[in-house]
Amino acid sequence: MTLSEENYLKSIYSLQREYGKGVSTNVLSKYLDAKPASATEMIKKLDEKGLVRYQPYQGVLLNESGEISALKIVRKHRLWETFLAQKLDFSWDEIHDVAEQLEHIKSDKLIQQLDKFLGYPKYDPHGDPIPDENGHVIKMEKKRVSQLQPGDTGTCIGVNDTSSSFLQFLDQQNIRLGSVIQIVNFQDFDKSMTVRIEDRELILSQIATENIYVRI
Repeated sequence: MTLSEENYLKSIYSLQREYGKGVSTNVLSKYLDAKPASATEMIKKLDEKGLVRYQPYQGVLLNESGEISALKIVRKHRLWETFLAQKLDFSWDEIHDVAEQLEHIKSDKLIQQLDKFLGYPKYDPHGDPIPDENGHVIKMEKKRVSQLQPGDTGTCIGVNDTSSSFLQFLDQQNIRLGSVIQIVNFQDFDKSMTVRIEDRELILSQIATENIYVRI
């Protein structure tokens, strides 16, 4: 597969898990910052290769072969992120872009040895589960902060947005994996939330609350 095809498979996998149904061309193109026509063309190509099932107006879904391929890419990406953070002291806002390049290395033995070297980690630095060699993924019960109600409390276990700007914002707010977030108030006007973390209160925008995952 080409690098572009691998990126599409990985993106469809992520969106399919997020929405639990067929992924529309518009959602996929926005996720990849691509033109809808380009996304449609690539989906048709993946369909011809037997990696996805695509029906116009119903979206695209990975078939068994496509999911196996996507999980291999996701596994490589998250292992490289873990290596960069644990062994090379990259910060969590730096690792994604570098892992995007490393995930396309084809050597299965390299990834097996990398997994062994890291001690077979279960989660990457963003809190996402790392598929094992057989494609098994730990199921995580999680909610977005935006889904909580005043009085609810959750522990940060991951993020949806792995962009440098968002992760730097979280660092500035001292929000990290393991942070306990209590919902104090919700503003209906702009969907922002006042939250308490340790002994301080801060206001999070709707964009922030929709991109932080917690375990209740």
